[in-house]
Amino acid sequence: MENENEETKETQESTNGASTSEDLNVIKAELEEEKKAKAAAEAALAQKATRITELEASLNVVSQATEAAAAELGQVKEAHAKAVTKYLEAARALNSTIPKDIIVGQTIEEIDASVTKAKAIADAVKASLEAQAKEAKVPAGAPTRGEISLEGLSPREKIAAGIHQKGGTS
Repeated sequence: MENENEETKETQESTNGASTSEDLNVIKAELEEEKKAKAAAEAALAQKATRITELEASLNVVSQATEAAAAELGQVKEAHAKAVTKYLEAARALNSTIPKDIIVGQTIEEIDASVTKAKAIADAVKASLEAQAKEAKVPAGAPTRGEISLEGLSPREKIAAGIHQKGGTS
């Protein structure tokens, strides 16, 4: 009867869904694999957390460098603006024959172009004035003297002019 009891227990265990020793070994093996997978996942998670910390530190360094670069860029822009202003003043001073309002620009290139254009305009005006001066050229020397007009003079003034022309004294 004992054998019958054992057989019925084994039959009951297999019919109740309980595992046999072979099934237990398979479950233990699966459990070990799950434990290894869990350990690997935790190790990977720890590595990722370390990498995230490293990247955050790098981000802070880059952010500080960006802020420093932005501040430096602001200073460079300010210095550039001052340099362009001084260059404009120097260009105006060197070209004193050109009106100051004609020489303008926000960059050195614009100022140079403005100076070139202003010089071209000044040269054209100068050439035009020289051409006009040549056309209306007055001969050198004093003009020949003509007779004095006696119209509108009183008799006394006419007599004085006649004496003066003849070389007399008045």
